[in-house]
Amino acid sequence: MSALEDPIGEQNDGDALEFGRWLFAQDCQFLLGAAHLDQVPDTGLPEIAFAGRSNVGKSSLINALTGRKALAKTSNTPGRTQELNFFMLGSRLMIADLPGYGFAQAPKAKVARWTGLADAYLKGRPLLRRACLLIDARHGIKEVDRAVMKQLDAAAVSYQAVLTKCDKLGAAELEACLKRVAQEVATHTAAHPRIFATSARDNVEIAELRAALAALAAPHPIPSDRIE
Repeated sequence: MSALEDPIGEQNDGDALEFGRWLFAQDCQFLLGAAHLDQVPDTGLPEIAFAGRSNVGKSSLINALTGRKALAKTSNTPGRTQELNFFMLGSRLMIADLPGYGFAQAPKAKVARWTGLADAYLKGRPLLRRACLLIDARHGIKEVDRAVMKQLDAAAVSYQAVLTKCDKLGAAELEACLKRVAQEVATHTAAHPRIFATSARDNVEIAELRAALAALAAPHPIPSDRIE
């Protein structure tokens, strides 16, 4: 069995990057948009979730990771994603695109509903292996992000800070932002120490993030009859 088929065991960085490239090039199937927790698909696969403020770039990052232009729907209007959108990658990993929190151009009651849904998923999903907490590099960590980080700490959910839209900053600005975020992340018990500084537009650190997430995938594809 090749390293691409079985990533278990020690690998060098090149192996991890190649496995990440290979896995994220596999078929990525949209399963459903869940408006309630009881609609979340039960595949038994490890899950990774993308969370962040409205319009932070979750859908754009998912599209960049999978090399597809419109797998996840993007919009310049905050509040486009209003359900838990699930994608199955290569029958080995589930991707959840969560509704954004914070400001959104939608009625307050609707925003509260989808924000509560995302919070419930993040705090109560046993199959969730990692939450990617997306932070707009232009603005850094905001109070709404800190509230989510505290919730994830309390629920002991492993999460990783991922800076987005890094192409919008100069080198010195980005370095300063990374330093501030790293200092704050270090104070949170459930936060992964590595921070990714990404640009979906320029493909910056996309390969490295693929490798980190691919390491969480199931060692073998699930049979089709396991998908519910």
